[in-house]
Amino acid sequence: MESIRTLYKIGRGPSSSHTMGPERACKIMKERYPEADEFDVTLFGSLALTGIGHGTDRIVRETLAPALCNLTIDKEAHTPVHPNTMEITAKRNGAVLKTVRVFSIGGGSIEIEGEGKAAAAPDVYPLSTFSEIAEECKKRNIRLYEYVIEREGEDIYDYLDSVWDAMKNSIHEGLSTVGILPGGLGTHRKARTLFEKNHIDESAQTRENRLVSAYAFAVSEQNAGGGTIVTAPTCGSCGVLPSVLKYMQDSRGFTDRQIFNALATAALIGNLIRTNASISGAECGCQAEIGSACSMAAAALAELFGMGIGQIEYAAEVAMEHHLGLTCDPICGLVQIPCIERNAVAAMRAINALSLANFLSDSRKITFDLIVKTMYNTGCDLPLGYRETSVGGLAKYYPIDTGLDLN
Repeated sequence: MESIRTLYKIGRGPSSSHTMGPERACKIMKERYPEADEFDVTLFGSLALTGIGHGTDRIVRETLAPALCNLTIDKEAHTPVHPNTMEITAKRNGAVLKTVRVFSIGGGSIEIEGEGKAAAAPDVYPLSTFSEIAEECKKRNIRLYEYVIEREGEDIYDYLDSVWDAMKNSIHEGLSTVGILPGGLGTHRKARTLFEKNHIDESAQTRENRLVSAYAFAVSEQNAGGGTIVTAPTCGSCGVLPSVLKYMQDSRGFTDRQIFNALATAALIGNLIRTNASISGAECGCQAEIGSACSMAAAALAELFGMGIGQIEYAAEVAMEHHLGLTCDPICGLVQIPCIERNAVAAMRAINALSLANFLSDSRKITFDLIVKTMYNTGCDLPLGYRETSVGGLAKYYPIDTGLDLN
């Protein structure tokens, strides 16, 4: 498996697969063909169906500028390799220099047809299933995060420090910003309202839910507004992990070093999911994004509280299990409804998974590896309309044409 540096990416939203991936593809073509004065770009599959809402057209043109960009959106062509497919042709004085087909596979990573994953990081993990890694850790009496540090090197702490800073900044900026998100839906930012709307008789449980939700809304709204966030594992699910870690650090006093260890554990879980299944909503529905983020967050929390490997596995497994079949149906292709609210719900569910792991891990029947395999097969079986195409579910039935504002 690759380094966790390729999982946690610090960048601008709103979509890792629809903006970060295409941006990276365009940058590679500009670097390879600096003499090009014109580019033809065609978007296929999910990139075509929800690309406008995700800002794919904008990021492609901005990245290829000042060269002329001729953008075509093809919603009909079949995409047998991956639903996030694009084709880029570099030209000079009208003559074709090169045409490449690119697949945006999720989390900002891309693959170029005939070349494999672009600028792929070296594999630093010889083991690629949870069962193998757990066995290795138990045999050597080390924790999961220690295995990560061992494989990545001590300098990974410096990277995790920058990741945590970026996560906290996205929360702070999200809580400090009010107004309406761009895109035409009229979606109001709600993070500050959630953060400030406390009551004298508020119970501890209600306060926890409110603050965790406020943090998740803050990050997700920053993402939807094109702000800087950390993919965890994607832009659309970026609010889950930082919200629970921020709340636990503030309420329980965990040190930054403990947070870094939790981030390392979460990244190991995310790495296993993207290696053995997918973190792409276009490929496997929102279960691959929000489900994966919830699984990562639950594992991170279990590490924070010093739970054993079996309990960490249970927390990650149960978090994913109860997101199975979750569809990806963003209204107008925007990462707003239901995406923002869904981050908050998943964050609270991660805390619930932690509690279950504390009580019931000794009686579990399902392994993490099994649930990852199940998630992938479930995602492949989902009808296309429920895999980030905005032609099914909420995206189909929301009364957008009536001008009705339900916010």
